[in-house]
Amino acid sequence: MYNVPVMFLPDEKNGIPRPPLYASAVAAGFPSPADDFIEGALDLNEHLIAHPAATFMVRVDGSSMTGAGIFSGDLLIVDRSLETRSGHIVVAVVGGELTVKRLIKGAGGWLLKAEHPDYPPCVIGPDMECVVWGVVTGSIRRFTSP
Repeated sequence: MYNVPVMFLPDEKNGIPRPPLYASAVAAGFPSPADDFIEGALDLNEHLIAHPAATFMVRVDGSSMTGAGIFSGDLLIVDRSLETRSGHIVVAVVGGELTVKRLIKGAGGWLLKAEHPDYPPCVIGPDMECVVWGVVTGSIRRFTSP
């Protein structure tokens, strides 16, 4: 095992350390020689959040969206300022409970579709309480504990 030093660059705005962003991509196939060139410091807020005043995060609990790469424990980045469209993954309140599903416009109306075969779609009927809170724009997943 290699012991690689980790360094964080101070942020010019508020002095909080930010991880470096390397200019070369990491190979996910065959290993390639790594460049020692740092492109700059990475501010995850700038990278992940387009509309800070309209964005919130929520932690996933459950397995209904694993087919979309969303797993229990992930943090979802949700933007309330985006207009929802068919095909978007959204966070919605259905019957007083939060859920994350893919919003689909079908011939019979709207439905919230899970991305796992064990979960049936939720057809949004006229007498059903359903409020879309925002569009999921990304997720954050930890592979190890801090």
